[in-house]
Amino acid sequence: MFLELQVGNLVEPLSGRRWDRAEIQRQVACRVGRFQAHGLTPGDRVFLPFGNRLEFFAELLAIWQLGGCAIPVDARLTAFEVENLTRTAQPRLAVVDEATPAALIQALSGANVRVIETSAISAEESSASQIHLDGDALILFTSGSTGDPKGVVHTHRSLRARWIGLRDHLPANAFARSLCMLPTHFGHGLVCNSLFPWLSGHDLYITPPFRPDLVTRLGSLLDEHEITFMSSVPPIWKLALKLAKPPQRGTLRRVHCGSAPLSAASWGDIRKWTGTRQVCNAYGITETGSWVAGLDDADVTAEDGLIGKGWGAVIQILRTGDTTQPLLDEHRCATGESGYVWLNTPALMKGYFGRDDLTAKAVRDGWFMTGDIGSLDQGERLSLRGRERDEINKGGMKIYPSDIDAVVERFDRATDVCTFALDDPLYGQSVGLAVVLADQQDDTIRALHALMTSQIAEHKMPSRWWVLDDIPRTSRGKMNRAAVKAACEERTPLDLPLIVSK
Repeated sequence: MFLELQVGNLVEPLSGRRWDRAEIQRQVACRVGRFQAHGLTPGDRVFLPFGNRLEFFAELLAIWQLGGCAIPVDARLTAFEVENLTRTAQPRLAVVDEATPAALIQALSGANVRVIETSAISAEESSASQIHLDGDALILFTSGSTGDPKGVVHTHRSLRARWIGLRDHLPANAFARSLCMLPTHFGHGLVCNSLFPWLSGHDLYITPPFRPDLVTRLGSLLDEHEITFMSSVPPIWKLALKLAKPPQRGTLRRVHCGSAPLSAASWGDIRKWTGTRQVCNAYGITETGSWVAGLDDADVTAEDGLIGKGWGAVIQILRTGDTTQPLLDEHRCATGESGYVWLNTPALMKGYFGRDDLTAKAVRDGWFMTGDIGSLDQGERLSLRGRERDEINKGGMKIYPSDIDAVVERFDRATDVCTFALDDPLYGQSVGLAVVLADQQDDTIRALHALMTSQIAEHKMPSRWWVLDDIPRTSRGKMNRAAVKAACEERTPLDLPLIVSK
């Protein structure tokens, strides 16, 4: 079992706390004893509404050793949201820390969930080995905290398949000292950035997530701890490239970016800042255990949206996204043709918790329909164009927002961008643009407009522009184009014709 492997050290760079393997074993054993005293049995579900600290990982391993299922939860959720998740998941226990909001603890207690402090551990060490490969290991809620929650269920078998797939494709020495600045309540931060290197025997350095003050001193953090690997998301890189001094010691061996694929321009900027060419997009889907595709060797020419090949997964591009019908050879797209991205992997989720209807809409004959639009090149490398729901249909002409985003990212005075669909009485939809600029002078806007008109076809050009102070993003750092559209529609767009004509 993977829990029998040599785990690496756990380090909190900010607090200076460090647990070696012996201390980790002791901390886990004391928690096993505590959970046994509270009657935790195989199959029981446990909420973990805290994360990104040493104790989180000890709690996780203790739950697994007793055959329980861990449910990491974002501590920033409201009491209403936590109550909603609790009604769905029916956890028996919840473990909190001293920073967990009182309202959240009250909401859990009110739902008859027994709440335990992570500091309240047994004085006696205990051990257990009740892991079953097909037992539920993790439930990761991806949406619906205010509506119908959608929880992705992973078994020990699917998680192990993900880690084995990554070990087969990625260089082990690159992960010797891995840094995680992402939240541990979702797949990218937990399954791949944290557990993959740590359960492979490498040291894991964990910080609070999405802290701007940490990002602004990222270079010195990498140097001080001789970090060899880090994974992040575009918003963090946009801030780091703008405000942080580059690392000087050259210890980074590999860098991943998830959530949304990098443009070629951003890719090049990150390579220059980090001092390594081993930078790549790691394509991650929670339902497939996060990182499911990328570049084994990232020393390639940067291309907008380039992902690479499957890491323990088979990728196919089909002209259909319909999971109610059999998948046929005639549905397969030609090389270079855009279509729906489907994945087949042993790391596929067990299903959506309590939602067989949603599972049936996403999976057909073992193939997972991602909802992403992409294509395969002659070398069978995947490139992403966007998501089906993001696609703009302007009078029958398909426009991919990511194509426009990639052009704007080449403009040196643009720090963030989001293209989205607007309702249009004539075409059905047209193109809207939200952009964050280093300055909002007319000359800057005209320069950006000139760049775009030179690189974007006329029918793809945004008809309305908004200059924002920042682009709204989710707690995972992801861009929600519908939310950006809503934020823009509350504001007055630029009088672009007037500015450009001056």
